Amino acid sequence: MIKAVIFDMDGVLVDSERFYQARREEFLRRMDFPFPPGLDFTGSNERAIWEALVPGDAEFRQEMLLGYRAYRRLHPLSYEEMLDPQVPGLFAELKRRGLKIAIASSSARGAIEKMEKAAGVSGLVDIVVSGEECPAHKPAPDIYLKALDLLGLGPEDAIAVEDSPAGIASAKGAGLPVYALKPRHGEAMDQSGATAVICQLDEILRYGG
Repeated sequence: MIKAVIFDMDGVLVDSERFYQARREEFLRRMDFPFPPGLDFTGSNERAIWEALVPGDAEFRQEMLLGYRAYRRLHPLSYEEMLDPQVPGLFAELKRRGLKIAIASSSARGAIEKMEKAAGVSGLVDIVVSGEECPAHKPAPDIYLKALDLLGLGPEDAIAVEDSPAGIASAKGAGLPVYALKPRHGEAMDQSGATAVICQLDEILRYGG
């Protein structure tokens, strides 16, 4: 019997990945920074992204990262606009069924908390784990292992909801069945490693009790 559902945030609860990609590319263009078009950082984290963009020069990488953080503050994501509209009702139904809810996201804890507030689900989420709090990022299983530990559950007691190949690998590495939300805009994404692919969030109710 499933006792908990662990959700990724970006690309799952929030339709944010295209926004992040466009914002990052606009910043790089403004900085006249050359970058290969079509770089896909879906499911990645800040450190890995900037190590890929600026390899071999830690000082310049840090300068670019600090500049992007300032740009990001001026161009924030609107969680109210990007939130999947099914989230509030889905979370309420999972709690009604007696399940625990966790969020395991590569994003910063502050961003996760902003999403919870925008969705009105802060009181429904049992635990939050940010990638910043783990020694290794997705696709390493650390974030899901920590979520399970905080929930006091084994992998047989929970399921994960992800979208990216890195996230799917992370959840599988922790021993979890993982259900992949199909990309909303038809993006090409390898979700073959998932237990199953769902077309919309509330389909997880079939598997989550």
